[in-house]
Amino acid sequence: MTRRPRPGLLLGAFGAVALGDLLALLADLGPGHAVCKPLLMPLLAAYVAVLRGPRPLIAALLFGWGGDTFLLFGAEFAFLAGMGSFAAGHVCYLVLFKRYGDTRRYAPGGGSPRARGTALVAVYAVALVATVVLLWPDLPADMRGPVAGYSLLLTAMAFGATTLGPRAAAGGALFLLSDTLIATGVAHWPQLPRPDFAIMLTYIAAQFLLATGVLALPGARPGTARAYGESETVGTTP
Repeated sequence: MTRRPRPGLLLGAFGAVALGDLLALLADLGPGHAVCKPLLMPLLAAYVAVLRGPRPLIAALLFGWGGDTFLLFGAEFAFLAGMGSFAAGHVCYLVLFKRYGDTRRYAPGGGSPRARGTALVAVYAVALVATVVLLWPDLPADMRGPVAGYSLLLTAMAFGATTLGPRAAAGGALFLLSDTLIATGVAHWPQLPRPDFAIMLTYIAAQFLLATGVLALPGARPGTARAYGESETVGTTP
């Protein structure tokens, strides 16, 4: 009988590769980044799979792996292919949010969930419009449409993550920040020192928080109780 990998070992390997990738970026070691980056999402997806997490979550992480791999190449076609792969991952996340999201989480400390939800919609809508409007004049003409469409889907994902609780919401916000940093580079805006480090730091944290935020939800894994009082045996969450 084949022994399944231990979740802790896979998570530890993910953490080690993430640290290696970030150190490689700080040291400007391109080969180290090229080796570590494509390993990140498969390790995180394997961790989710061993814990029998939802298939759309595994798919989202693997689409993230596709995006990571394409973006290692400098060609415009590779950039667009990477954007398309990430977009497919966002669709998978939206499927998860539809399945497990609850707008009652908008007001965890009391108050009106509707009012809190309306405020969140306004915040993310303003962020979307401001980003697209500001970047638009500086983007290459053939990139404006794809970037605008991707930004809409990305913002929808980040907003949808707020229905899963604070951990996933933070992941969605960090994903939005990471991809915005990429977009400013495409628009040739002034960049932070070591911009690739900032992009990867926020991206790795985003995917980790989204994945673990989903895994922690009631009903997201076999053997855990479904959300909001539906009957199943309660199991532990990671």
